[in-house]
Amino acid sequence: MIVERSDWQQAAARLAAREASLVALWGEPGYAHMALLEGSALHRRSIACTANRYPSVGRLHAPAIRLERAMRDLHGLEAEGLPDRRQWLHHDEPYRFLAAEGESLHQIPVGPVHAGIIEPGHFRFSANGETVVRLEERLGYAHKGTEALMAGAPLERAARLAGRVSGDSTVAYALAFARAAEAAGGCEPPPRAVWLRALMAELERLANHCGDIGAVCNDASFVMLHAQFGWLREHVLRTAAQCFGHRLMMDCIVPGGVRTDLAADGPHALRVLTALVRSRFPKLVEVYDNTESLKDRTVGTGILTPALAAQFAAGGYVGRASGRAFDARRTPGYAPYGELEFDVPVVQAGDVNARVWIRIREVGQSVALIDQLLGALPAGPTQVEPPAGAGEGSALVEGFRGDVFVWVRMASDRRVARCHLRDPSWFQWPLLEAAIEGNIVADFPLCNKSFNCSYSGHDL
Repeated sequence: MIVERSDWQQAAARLAAREASLVALWGEPGYAHMALLEGSALHRRSIACTANRYPSVGRLHAPAIRLERAMRDLHGLEAEGLPDRRQWLHHDEPYRFLAAEGESLHQIPVGPVHAGIIEPGHFRFSANGETVVRLEERLGYAHKGTEALMAGAPLERAARLAGRVSGDSTVAYALAFARAAEAAGGCEPPPRAVWLRALMAELERLANHCGDIGAVCNDASFVMLHAQFGWLREHVLRTAAQCFGHRLMMDCIVPGGVRTDLAADGPHALRVLTALVRSRFPKLVEVYDNTESLKDRTVGTGILTPALAAQFAAGGYVGRASGRAFDARRTPGYAPYGELEFDVPVVQAGDVNARVWIRIREVGQSVALIDQLLGALPAGPTQVEPPAGAGEGSALVEGFRGDVFVWVRMASDRRVARCHLRDPSWFQWPLLEAAIEGNIVADFPLCNKSFNCSYSGHDL
């Protein structure tokens, strides 16, 4: 819906007043677009950018600032009144980090190249002794030009690109893209495909949560739990490969349904997996909960306040660990989750320990959901051919780290005219900066892993 400047500014004011949540903000030549969650409804507004200019949302609502900086770099759209005009994705000029004032302060630059297998990102710490006064991230090193690659791409190629925005969330991105493309074309996937998609999504959530819990323990120097949770994650990935032919289930979800049906021995493999997790996982959690030296590192460390989580509409375990009870499977919701029973765990503490415990409780929910999905899995076809035709569609899907948003405009020849994909990390990276303030430098890896933001998903 194309709106006037006054309507656009009123929407920004509602965001600032917490009457709506910002889902996404993106651009294309000549237009800026905004997606808002108002109550349980997802709304989109667009504004024509005369002389490539539009009223800044970030001027009133801080979570929009980085998105508007990216729009400037990608499409040359100028946000009038944007308080931070530094380049975001381009790295061809010196970068002016924000200043921190006070006595005895020093700076610690880290990255963008890091030890081990990790994506690139630069972290600039301002510290007083060991205490962090300010952290500022500089990202964009993993920018791949995904949206430009998608423009004009055939639907099948665009779906493959969507599944590679962030490899650990390939199911969530493929599902969000498929649902957006189906909405654009008025296509309904077969019921069996809908349930298989949810099965894949819960396997992806299970694998990543097990890996994350172990990685947090590793950053607190508890290597044994890291190994044990990693062992569980490996079992999940092997079961996914046995069921759907790929450890990450990449390219299994396509517009119109799923490319790969559940293997003949898949139900048995999944029941073996859920029995294993139910047997082994609680014992590992008990070790975590009863190890005081480990809890000494996680309890009270890296606190994110509920107010900030709400302001930035933080999704996933980041938001739910700080009191924001949002889950896209429930609000606005999508099939088949309306027919399934599951809880959305929420705590208020907002520290590293809280983010671990949200993951722990979600593991139990995913295991129960896998059992429900297997027990009621419909028979029938798994894919239909999406119809040709121009149209627009959007979708919001719950990935393991939070809500993934995709908007797509289809051309009449089954090619993608424009597409935007928004990772939950856009709203989580700034919150990591806030959470580390007042903590010691040595606790940054622990805080960082408890957030586990995506570099690739953010940088597109």
